[in-house]
Amino acid sequence: MTAVPDKRYDVVAVGHAIVDVLVRVQEQVLQRHGLPKGGTVLLDHAQVEALYNTLEPELETSGGSAANTVAGLAGLGSSTGFIGRVCDDRLGYTFRHDITAVGVAYPTPPSPGGAATGRCLVLITPDAERTMAADPGCARDLGEDDLDPRFIRQAKVLYLEGYLFDDPGAKAAFRRAAAMARQAGGLVALSLSDGFCVERHREDFRAMVAEHVDILFANEVEITALLQVDAIADAVEYLRQRPLVAALTCGAQGSLVLGGGLVHTIPPHPLTGVVDTTGAGDLYAAGFLHGITRQLPLADCGRIGSLAAAEVISHLGPRPALSLRRLLRRELPQLAPGEATASSNQAP
Repeated sequence: MTAVPDKRYDVVAVGHAIVDVLVRVQEQVLQRHGLPKGGTVLLDHAQVEALYNTLEPELETSGGSAANTVAGLAGLGSSTGFIGRVCDDRLGYTFRHDITAVGVAYPTPPSPGGAATGRCLVLITPDAERTMAADPGCARDLGEDDLDPRFIRQAKVLYLEGYLFDDPGAKAAFRRAAAMARQAGGLVALSLSDGFCVERHREDFRAMVAEHVDILFANEVEITALLQVDAIADAVEYLRQRPLVAALTCGAQGSLVLGGGLVHTIPPHPLTGVVDTTGAGDLYAAGFLHGITRQLPLADCGRIGSLAAAEVISHLGPRPALSLRRLLRRELPQLAPGEATASSNQAP
């Protein structure tokens, strides 16, 4: 992988701007509503509202996969930014307040009308697995006009959220943003986001990875779906021969980090019990990219990712409850020196 450039922002992400509604449910609720356990189903506003009215929500918090990642990065001391659409409504205000409060630059103006701000119902079963029913709302309308070239070109890493592949305009925006980042000497990272999403857009994902991606994030289901192989070992053998970095999360087994022909096995970081797996992959990406932008060895990037993921699954909600910077200093002090030198997060 090429050296990390010297830029104003460590990571700028493009993704869904969504408010999460977290609910604890029994398995029967998923079955009753035809929701595939562990997956994500896209619904319209009326369908999400009808489902919401049958539940007893426990927590409402700003979410969105890429937004969770940059929030985690900010908590580690990285300088971050976000591009994603919200409407000029209550949920849009909630999202903007929450993401800027943690130090993420968010210059995208609210949409004055049209679809409402996106909402995702996160249904958490007793085994801590999360199943999502989402109405992306105006987030799905993200297009090339929402891209600020100055903002993107100031990023060491541009991070793209695979969920947006469900919209043709967003796919075009991804390619344009990746070209902007590459032209400015930045790196491009992509999260595959969801196995069902990969199945829907496999060829587009393959083309994106081949043409634009330096760093790929995926779990076992997503990467085997992308490469159409039966086992993660086959995916590893394929990816280790490719000129990119790949971080493959394997749940309770930890993760595999590939780069330069080498494969690093990263164990899960032991913290506390698992309460809610929402945001685990997002926070793993946060820790990993924090290490990448500090030019740490790939295995160490994986260790920071594992630590950040362990924190977020120890409580309800998709964003850290503890200071990740302090947690890093306590749990992995050998990787903490120099982590506190983050630049300003003010929007350009």
